[in-house]
Amino acid sequence: MTDASRSTPFADALGPEKIVRLHDGACGLNAILVIDNTAVGPSLGGVRMTLDGSEEECFRLARAMTLKNAMAGLAHGGGKSIILADPALPADGKRRLLLAFARAIRDIRDYIPGPDMGTNETAMALIRNQIGRAAGLPREVGGIPLDEIGATGFGLCVALEAAQAHSGVNLAGARVVIQGFGSVGRHAARFLSQRGATIVGVSDSVGARAVADGFDLEQLIAWKDAGHSVTTFAQGTAIDEATLLATECDIWIPAARPDVITAASATTMRTHIIAQGANIPATAEAEALLARQGVLVLPDFVANAGGVICAAVEYAHGSQAQALATIDERIRTNVQAMLDRVRQNHELPREAAFAIARERVQRAMQWRD
Repeated sequence: MTDASRSTPFADALGPEKIVRLHDGACGLNAILVIDNTAVGPSLGGVRMTLDGSEEECFRLARAMTLKNAMAGLAHGGGKSIILADPALPADGKRRLLLAFARAIRDIRDYIPGPDMGTNETAMALIRNQIGRAAGLPREVGGIPLDEIGATGFGLCVALEAAQAHSGVNLAGARVVIQGFGSVGRHAARFLSQRGATIVGVSDSVGARAVADGFDLEQLIAWKDAGHSVTTFAQGTAIDEATLLATECDIWIPAARPDVITAASATTMRTHIIAQGANIPATAEAEALLARQGVLVLPDFVANAGGVICAAVEYAHGSQAQALATIDERIRTNVQAMLDRVRQNHELPREAAFAIARERVQRAMQWRD
């Protein structure tokens, strides 16, 4: 393990505090950990497993967690880790990597790991058993399983509800496109459907599919749960990613990888509101362009905070009911505060939310010795 903390091109007054490269040649572990800011408390952020990733991307994800945790009023700073490996590894190989990762971060006590892309509650149980700390655990060991209850998807639905008056988009009757029909996307679809929305376009890692009058959501979710791609679902038509981006709808939800919405692709989008289910799914240029086109963008660290709020409640030994109530209260309040500032200062939503979160972190930094 090597501590790579140093001056970086992306460093600023908030952080990062620590960049660590983790290596274990015996099992092939190659990972990056960024602890961005711990002024509010120990960093809480997911463990992502993917074949690609960089220090800068890990920092951007860690910074999103700093802002998300501060915005949500949690007693945690922001951190993130990326294990550079195929998440589809055989179970034994994946287990060895996770155990090696856990051993590597054992003494980095200002980082509390949680599930992310490529990891889950079982992975967090393995890590917790090794080092005594993790969030997003299985129910059997006292956790509140984020994927099972759909904490992040529920939070996205709350954010969209809170923005209805500002955006002019009512959930009842809204047409929704979801890029990334995984855990977050599926639960968001379910909660939105319960409020009268119709899902007209979806995608996964294989491809995309659309249907003008809306999917039979129960059957689509069952199809995905059985391990199939949306591209082979009986209903609708297979489309490419560019067509999904340009599908006319009221609500567009990116719930996959970073930077899927660029300045070029933003010009093709025909939607009224974007609720960011993924972290950093749009470039800054894209968000500015979308605002000029009249599209309201609910930024990631506000709209998708349901998962980390749930994890923080779990880590503090709260109940599932407390977690859902806290998600509803915190996200609803924060969306309203952000949109109030947008109206008052004529700022982009991300600028308004960043200012609120930054002020909270900076106040906490003043109390350090």
